[in-house]
Amino acid sequence: MTTMTDSSVREFKMPDVGEGLTEAEILKWYVQPGDTVTDGQVVCEVETAKAAVELPIPYDGVVRELHFPEGTTVDVGTSIIAVAVGDGAAAAAEPAQEAVADTPATAEAEEPKPEGRQPVLVGYGVATSSTRRRPRKGGQAPAGAQEASAAVQAELNGHGPAEPAAPAAPAAPVTGDRPLAKPPVRKLAKDLGVDLTTVVPSGPDGIITREDVHAAVTARSATPEPQAAPAPVTPAPSPAAAPTSYDTARETRVPVKGVRRATAAAMVGSAFTAPHVTEFVTVDVTRTMKLVEELKQDKEYAGLRVNPLLLIAKALLVAIRRNPDINASWDEAAQEIVVKHYVNLGIAAATPRGLIVPNIKDAHAQTLPQLAGSLGELVSTAREGKTSPAAMQGGTVTITNVGVFGVDTGTPILNPGESAILAVGAIKLQPWVHKGKVKPRQVTTLALSFDHRLVDGELGSKVLADVAAVLEQPKRLISWA
Repeated sequence: MTTMTDSSVREFKMPDVGEGLTEAEILKWYVQPGDTVTDGQVVCEVETAKAAVELPIPYDGVVRELHFPEGTTVDVGTSIIAVAVGDGAAAAAEPAQEAVADTPATAEAEEPKPEGRQPVLVGYGVATSSTRRRPRKGGQAPAGAQEASAAVQAELNGHGPAEPAAPAAPAAPVTGDRPLAKPPVRKLAKDLGVDLTTVVPSGPDGIITREDVHAAVTARSATPEPQAAPAPVTPAPSPAAAPTSYDTARETRVPVKGVRRATAAAMVGSAFTAPHVTEFVTVDVTRTMKLVEELKQDKEYAGLRVNPLLLIAKALLVAIRRNPDINASWDEAAQEIVVKHYVNLGIAAATPRGLIVPNIKDAHAQTLPQLAGSLGELVSTAREGKTSPAAMQGGTVTITNVGVFGVDTGTPILNPGESAILAVGAIKLQPWVHKGKVKPRQVTTLALSFDHRLVDGELGSKVLADVAAVLEQPKRLISWA
């Protein structure tokens, strides 16, 4: 949404980038006052309660002013950037560049600006309210947005959960300009708990490098932290000594906001609204694992992501085709069960911003190679932190892979609005009775949670049994599909 403050300046307002969202946090600015922008160019990244989203500017011009710094939570409908357009663009370019040092929100001058990007939004919502600024610790300037997450669950990235960031070191007061550092270096410093205002730069023009950050960590480790002086204690008759100090470094408080806050609310609502039932089955997936290796060598799958999750997803789709009533939702207002004749297959992914569940639209209509391509695209988008709100809406059934963490199984909570979720446990080599003899086989445990309001035990059991049967004998993919 834009408004005109005079004949040559347009105000770009915070749009509603989701369904009914009321606010968003500015993670990063990609432009500065004085920069020329074109229609469709991404000017900033914001985080909503659902995802991180890039905002494109809808017209050509010169940036005149950034109204809020990075880290500010802004209500939908509030102007965030002013752009001089038409005849006013040329006049605004020179004075705007002189005001760069005075604007509260800055971008790295050496970072390339995104060009030729297409708009990612459909419409802009309107709201009239105030803005809230996130408190800063120790007067430190905002460190910018975190870069794209690579901590995607299970088969998504092949890595374990991200290590938690070390507690931040006490911040020194800021006495000068914001330290110069590129976004990856700022991300590294944030993860290591390093205050950039205390780091001695070694790069050209006073830019802080990765080596400078690591050197600061080494120096901090070598310097013993000052101990708090014990508080006076009044002698007591008891021989037990009372504590004389409190170590505040033993706790870290993390604000609950954005994706994590929305996920928490959704999970609480789901757990206490839909009556959950979870069933389990342990299955021999040796043949499935062999098929995975064969498909990796197949030319038809060249360049595609082929892994056990691909065949598990296809097995679930086959089970839904055989038992379509599992693919439904409960309409409380209408007191109806809504059976979906399509499958938007959700894949749960854990990121530092929180749990997200993007889904593959119309997965039921895709061939196995097409499904492999869709899974690969979903993974890449999640890794880059570019999953859009639209990609997380409209899911009908979900898969969550807890096995990559070495977990045998779990009792997953339903994604709101869905009737079933399949949890996949770790695939391990175990002793198994095969053809009358105990042999080492690849075995896993599946858990299916479902909404008992619309899915009874018989239906849930049939679906889980069908998934297990396909994974035990993957040739059923041909006969049942």
